[in-house]
Amino acid sequence: MTIIRLGAVSPLIDGRQSQRAMMVRRGVQILLNDMRHSVLPELTLASGRRVDLISLSPKGEIWIVEIKTSVEDFRVDQKWPDYRDFSDRLFFATHKDVPLDIFPEDCGLILSDGYGAHLLRDAPEHRLSASSRKALTLSFARTAAQRLLAAEWATGQSFEDAETTEN
Repeated sequence: MTIIRLGAVSPLIDGRQSQRAMMVRRGVQILLNDMRHSVLPELTLASGRRVDLISLSPKGEIWIVEIKTSVEDFRVDQKWPDYRDFSDRLFFATHKDVPLDIFPEDCGLILSDGYGAHLLRDAPEHRLSASSRKALTLSFARTAAQRLLAAEWATGQSFEDAETTEN
């Protein structure tokens, strides 16, 4: 079930993301969901940095996807190398109007059109330590549970009830 809106105070829609970034994000979320990943947007890491997308694969791998919507967006960002310490695989995601050769070869690359996305280059694996994986997985789970509860409160509808009416 997709959560459309949680409210103005939600980190999911805090106004910092451009329409183009949201379009890229939507396509990447569709791709990762099709790959059976659990996906969270805008997760704050222990370092205080906030990732655009983080996912947990069926095998338990943690992927971080950094969204870039222009050459300038990529050039001014100095935080993305730190994301390696919080993921097994690091990806960039963009759209057709951004030249793909600006992205480093040692990161994965995803091209999105908002209706889906294509994995153009897989990311090399750099496995997290067991303690880092546990801390990040717990943070992922806590955040997902908090957002689900907030969505239920905002809509006044239990997601369990919604699932039974859809079937």
